[in-house]
Amino acid sequence: MIYDTLVIGRGPAGISCAVYTVRANLSTVVIGKFESSLLKAEKIENYYGFENPISGKELLMAGENQARRLGAEIIEDEVVAIEKEAHFKVTCVKGTYEARTVLLSTGSPVIKAPVKRLEEFEGKGVSYCTTCDGFFYRSKKVGVLGYTDYAVHEALELLPFTKDVTLYTNGMPLNLSDNSKEGLSQLKLNDKKVKSLQGGEVIEGLLFEDGSTELLNGLFVAYGSASSTSFALKMGIETDGKSIVTNNKMETNIPGLYAAGDCTGVFKQVSVGVGQGAIASRQIIELVRKMRKEEN
Repeated sequence: MIYDTLVIGRGPAGISCAVYTVRANLSTVVIGKFESSLLKAEKIENYYGFENPISGKELLMAGENQARRLGAEIIEDEVVAIEKEAHFKVTCVKGTYEARTVLLSTGSPVIKAPVKRLEEFEGKGVSYCTTCDGFFYRSKKVGVLGYTDYAVHEALELLPFTKDVTLYTNGMPLNLSDNSKEGLSQLKLNDKKVKSLQGGEVIEGLLFEDGSTELLNGLFVAYGSASSTSFALKMGIETDGKSIVTNNKMETNIPGLYAAGDCTGVFKQVSVGVGQGAIASRQIIELVRKMRKEEN
């Protein structure tokens, strides 16, 4: 099945967009984990229409229930990759989906790898994009810093270039699906806590908390879940720092791909995310209807 629109992220921006697109008779699927930062909000009392405070969890659940009632499909899964072919191909831990349009609404990245000198070696052996830079490490020793399905996916992406790929969990317990556990057998695994990166002009290795070291030619960072910035690096989406660049219609520089909410670097408020999701939906609806006509 090819969905008319696929929304990545289950926060206010994504759900707002889904409510509009499904009411416009667009087949709509929302994919993401129920882990919005709003879940930590005990009381929200500045959102329009609520006389009394409401918790972030209650607001999120109400939005999802509304979208489901209208006909949107909501899937609990983690997106690990996006590709643009004839349509968008979205790869998740549990399956793959196709869609005519995609909305990125994954929020802003919150997990930063706690490793010294990481930023110092960015562009000097440290990369956040296996698609962009894997080619430069043919037959070399490389590592991926991470402990989730996303990290295993990125590590497997490097195998066509080199068979010497190590997953460094930085002392974190592995949080993997069964599919990723199978892929893990093709990789080396190091579960020591990393103290610091080592090197001069470029990265040369890792120093662990126990005092041991390991030589390394390149390190790819895939810590936690994939963020909008992660997808942007792989697809060539224009960014400004860690934010996705859009125009006033929430369009990115890739036709058919939109962004809304915290990942666009705006004022981080529910009302802003909801508004941006609505704006994006208007453009998505127009584009999908045009595509349908051309396909017929």
